[in-house]
Amino acid sequence: MQRILVTGATGRVGGQVVTALAGTGAEVRALARDPRGLPGGVAGDLAEPGTLIPALRGVDSVFLLWPGLPVQPRVVELIAEHAHRVVYLSADVADLAEGERPSSFHQEIERLIRGSGVSWTFLRAIDFATNTLAWAGQIRKGVVRLPYGRAARSLIHERDIAEVAAHVLTTPGHDGAKYVLTGPESIPQADLVRIIGEVLGREVRWADLSPEVALEQFTAAWGDRAFAEARLAAWKSFVDTPERVTTTVSDLLGRPARDFRRWAADHAADFA
Repeated sequence: MQRILVTGATGRVGGQVVTALAGTGAEVRALARDPRGLPGGVAGDLAEPGTLIPALRGVDSVFLLWPGLPVQPRVVELIAEHAHRVVYLSADVADLAEGERPSSFHQEIERLIRGSGVSWTFLRAIDFATNTLAWAGQIRKGVVRLPYGRAARSLIHERDIAEVAAHVLTTPGHDGAKYVLTGPESIPQADLVRIIGEVLGREVRWADLSPEVALEQFTAAWGDRAFAEARLAAWKSFVDTPERVTTTVSDLLGRPARDFRRWAADHAADFA
């Protein structure tokens, strides 16, 4: 029986990975700071690598989801000491050239994993549909004020990420793969808002906010001006060049990726 450790097991993606692995025949260990109530729950914290050792003993594979914490090289070292494989939920980052310095923590973690000696697969999710939950307060008021309403996004349902992860963790042939995951189509942000409103049964509209005002708001909310600038620059680029769409979900799972309307219906209660 394969033993799989799932990190971030209380999160929106990690929790779905635990669910997706049910019935596969694998023994699942669900890692969380407080694992009470989790099936196969084990205590551990990526911010304190030593706490992972009991959870890693005897595991074959690890689903690694790194939260917004400083990179801890020791975490990857411990995984490589105990497990044979790691499936890392990364982002749509470029491969590093020889000697190139990482420009993001996802690149840094990928670099550490590549150098650890463990077999690996990277799931490079472009962006999560769950990020639109940040609009919930504005959606309840009927108007979402943000910049670049015509920016077309290919957001992916977290259940599709989880089911791809479960497939990769439990089937052979994925070592060294870098799978780019997206939703099935690229949709302008203003239309994403409209779709949420249609699912909720009420009118919700988009109102374009100036990028200058948005930059100040995002910087205040995220505490990182450079990150806010990069985010806005990406949105601006998607106005003329829609975020790309891949067929990875359907290629791996043999069925289409869930569309954004399905995601909105699954999360209607979060916007009500």
